[in-house]
Amino acid sequence: MSRSLSMANNDFVLNVQDLQGIGMTDTLSLSATISLVSIGLRKSVISGTAVLGDISIAGTLHKVDELAHTLQLCLDCGAKKVLLPIVSAADLASVPAELIGHFQLIFYTDPKDAVFKALGVE
Repeated sequence: MSRSLSMANNDFVLNVQDLQGIGMTDTLSLSATISLVSIGLRKSVISGTAVLGDISIAGTLHKVDELAHTLQLCLDCGAKKVLLPIVSAADLASVPAELIGHFQLIFYTDPKDAVFKALGVE
């Protein structure tokens, strides 16, 4: 992601908690990637942003399951912006318009694009 990332000059600590008490997810690879790059670059994720979607070990994007339900959870938790994989764009037709209207949707096309957009880097 950046030549300035160094494993020798940083301590990487990633803490994942189930604050809502609904059970832990098994799709954290994209969020973890964004978090680790954020730590390494000392640049925060854009405030109020929810990161949806996941990536495989080969970098393939996975779409969001139950998009309407997931967006409702984002709204309930106070998200203002939602980072969404482009492969989930077709599923927006099943989401009520008034729910979509609560967010600024930010689409990403690959993991690197997701990291840049989550950190607000052009």
